[in-house]
Amino acid sequence: MNIQTPSALRPRRAKILATVGPASRSPEMLRRLFLAGADTFRLNFSHGSHDDHRQAFDAIRALEAEFGQPIGILQDLQGPKIRLGQLPGGPREVLVGETLTLTLGAGEIPLPHPEIFAAVRPGDQLLIDDGRIRLETVDHDAETITARVVAGGRFLDRKGVNLPDTVVDLPALTEKDRADLQFGLSLGVDWVALSFVQRPEDLVEAKALIQGRAALVAKIEKPSALESLQQIVFEADAVMIARGDLGVEIPPEDVPGRQKEIIRLCRQLDRPVIVATQMLESMITTPTPTRAEASDVATAVYDGADAVMLSAETASGQFPTEAVEMMDRIIRRTEAHPFYAASLQATAPKADTANRAIAEAAVDLAGALEAPAIVAFSSTGASGRRIASHRSPRPTVLLTADPAVARRMALVWGIRSLVDDEVSDHDTVPIMAEEAVLRLGLGDDRHSIVVVCGFPFGVPGTTNSIRVTPLGQGKP
Repeated sequence: MNIQTPSALRPRRAKILATVGPASRSPEMLRRLFLAGADTFRLNFSHGSHDDHRQAFDAIRALEAEFGQPIGILQDLQGPKIRLGQLPGGPREVLVGETLTLTLGAGEIPLPHPEIFAAVRPGDQLLIDDGRIRLETVDHDAETITARVVAGGRFLDRKGVNLPDTVVDLPALTEKDRADLQFGLSLGVDWVALSFVQRPEDLVEAKALIQGRAALVAKIEKPSALESLQQIVFEADAVMIARGDLGVEIPPEDVPGRQKEIIRLCRQLDRPVIVATQMLESMITTPTPTRAEASDVATAVYDGADAVMLSAETASGQFPTEAVEMMDRIIRRTEAHPFYAASLQATAPKADTANRAIAEAAVDLAGALEAPAIVAFSSTGASGRRIASHRSPRPTVLLTADPAVARRMALVWGIRSLVDDEVSDHDTVPIMAEEAVLRLGLGDDRHSIVVVCGFPFGVPGTTNSIRVTPLGQGKP
């Protein structure tokens, strides 16, 4: 793969996931976001048509071809999201103490979810628009809920509804999700994010439909998911900490600790982890973030997150490019801080398997030799993920013959992936590794690199070799 731009050598390890929407869907804006620092793009299937997403997908793949750099595309399924319907009178203000009627069909405030009317009880809370509006159930029947306004605000169409006191029986994948999933897989998305995961079985069901055509992201946004966290992380290919709904469903003061817990567990299990929601929210309408938002992004980076995500900031905000540029600057400044390496080392995972021990040894060896890079050959990306979990200060280059694997690595901490021919024998390993490092401008003939591969070649799970290769020789 021919590298056309220094953007392939972004001077940071944590990745940026940018959401595509009306403000960023045009090919020109997507190009600007990529050059500003976006590594992977999120197509949010809660909004937009299939045609909208197809156009964005095609534009991103065109960018990839133009710059010769793998770019990830993540499809985010809506899931069993509970939303208001279309308000018949348009947006409206509601005041504390006011009594409202939510209706299954047409009415004052449509709520087209019969399972809620069957499950809600007097006293249960209904939290609208990420909890900005709070209602308390007074009475209900099969088609109406009478509720008192506890915290008022502006009602808007299609806003989300959370019910922290109510157990609602919802499927992991709705019919819309299934149709959207088949569409996304037909396009060739790299990641599929499953919303409102409650148990490991939800992921098993989704994986049976995906059949290996994309990697699966478990979105952690329900208290029930926290109760089965280790099993869910183990079953998933990656995890997203979706703090919007999670911060409504659990007390806000519990979210920071849970975030650290999830990030650490993901590193222990070699799963990429994304921190999402409200990271630079004020940049939807202003060209600079608050200091608290900058600190929030930095905290996720200090904790060791693989990626941080922009939602409305790039999807519908007034300053999408500035938001990506700001995220990029915060990450780079954080990673350059003296405390950064120490904070990652304090939460380093244990090498409890042979494969993880090899990854840890490669990182240690590269540090001892002051090697300019670690090169990993992988058919699945697993070797890259294991090395990334140790958060090596040395760049890691992943060579794979599979473009889909290279694109998925655009979400993984510190990985620079290249598509190359399948390695065929031991003699070609150092040659290909050297060519990749020199092509990326990571070293010269004064250096040696650390190379990780497996034998037999091309067989997943066989990483069993570490070698030191001097640059400039082109042979072992």
